Amino acid sequence: MANISAAEIRKLREVTGAGMSDVKKALVDHDGDFEKAKAWLREKGLAGNAKRSGRSTANGLVDSYLHRTDPQLPPTIGVLVELRCETDFVAKTDQYKQLARDIAQHIAAADPLYVTADDIPNEVLEQEKRIYEAAAREEGKPEAALAKIIEGKLNGYKKSSVLLEQAWVKDNKVTIKALVEEAGASLGEKIEIGRFARFNIRQA
Repeated sequence: MANISAAEIRKLREVTGAGMSDVKKALVDHDGDFEKAKAWLREKGLAGNAKRSGRSTANGLVDSYLHRTDPQLPPTIGVLVELRCETDFVAKTDQYKQLARDIAQHIAAADPLYVTADDIPNEVLEQEKRIYEAAAREEGKPEAALAKIIEGKLNGYKKSSVLLEQAWVKDNKVTIKALVEEAGASLGEKIEIGRFARFNIRQA
């Protein structure tokens, strides 16, 4: 059996977009022949990043995190997060579990309200627009500039309240969306945040 290197696996994954386990199998079954392995993945319909986007995320895990402001006191913030993936194989990996923990800790710190921008109710967006418009008029902003001002304020609201658009608390150069996508590319599967709940004993 051919000795398959990590570099070969990474290269084939980059070229085909197939999952890690499929890439390893293709290379092993074809004695490390890159072209034959690539052809086999395509024949089996396992290649292509576009295909991954339509796959079902019927596996995953629910992680929990309890935050203490003082190690001598009981936790005051609790988080549950549902992180979904395609296979239980990926759900069992340390990288996937760490991703879930990172997201749960981020939620505890950043207090998002929604997973995606599409989750924001229309009535909330309309209310925010009215607030921004009233504030802009109060400041004497010109009528022609109102639409652009409101749009900019709404984008700021989404970045602060939508989990996927928030900057990760551990690295503010990376959004949570990018963090999830990077993990999905690394593990070779579609990964998505399903739901989350955040509890704060000081927020009745």
